[in-house]
Amino acid sequence: MSTASTRLPEGRYGRSSDERADRTLKVVGIALGAALLAVVGWFGYHYVAGTDISAQVIGFQAEDDRVKVHLEVHKDSGITGYCTVRSQAENGAEVGRADFRFDGSATRIDQVVTLRTTSRGTTAELVGCHED
Repeated sequence: MSTASTRLPEGRYGRSSDERADRTLKVVGIALGAALLAVVGWFGYHYVAGTDISAQVIGFQAEDDRVKVHLEVHKDSGITGYCTVRSQAENGAEVGRADFRFDGSATRIDQVVTLRTTSRGTTAELVGCHED
């Protein structure tokens, strides 16, 4: 005796519901992936290109109650803002933090600023710069 097949003939009745669901899931996945890529790209662009101020610590000189910090700031002309600098003691405790303001039309500012500390600082770290 032969057993009757329960499969439908290939291509006779169109796509099965599983094939339609798979195609729908692929389309939704591609659309969500493209949207996520666009959002990440937009935030990345604005993080990199949107920064009008960059700075770095060139050097520092620690004294008993202050740290002299040599800052170099690059900015667009006419931008005003501030940079935050901090100092830490040898044990890692923060002993001083201050904001230093800048303005004017110069695009490069090279300045030595003095950061007052509660005890002898062993570091000078640029925390960040922000536009007003």
